[in-house]
Amino acid sequence: MTIRVRTAHTADLAPAELAAVRALLDAAIEGDFGDDDWDHGLGGMHALVHDDSGLAAHGAVVMRRVRHRGRWLRAGYVENVAVRSDARRRGLGGRIMGELERVVERAYDLGALSASDDGARLYTSRGWRLWSGEVHALSPREGDIRLPDEEDSTYVRPALAGALDPAHALLFDWRDGDVL
Repeated sequence: MTIRVRTAHTADLAPAELAAVRALLDAAIEGDFGDDDWDHGLGGMHALVHDDSGLAAHGAVVMRRVRHRGRWLRAGYVENVAVRSDARRRGLGGRIMGELERVVERAYDLGALSASDDGARLYTSRGWRLWSGEVHALSPREGDIRLPDEEDSTYVRPALAGALDPAHALLFDWRDGDVL
């Protein structure tokens, strides 16, 4: 079987490619993937894996702002990672993450993501660490709000900024839909 890996910015993906990515995500995430989720993965770099049957896996990394210890950092936030159901357990998720991690490590102060229970195994095996501190978001109405429900699913990967201190919260920029 032939495997092809490609990275491209959203602007460089043809409408048909974006439609294929959206179809993959809708199918792989089984009814729990909406328009806000789709929007969260646009505007950054995409990693795509194609096999003989077509698009087999996808992930994206987009820029978000995160305040830590009084300093705003550029976070490479990983979004929309999925593998086609018949292509799972063949290392394609790892191939996707390898491409996204390369982008994070060379272009961002840190990497961050919110993981499902199934996804957490992949991320921890690749060196991502569960954030042990508080997670907050900057709400347009209420200001700084704590997100305790996100504190057991937020993972980080140090990059250009170096190690982070969990004694200090991560304060994420706001976005519509699920904040993280």
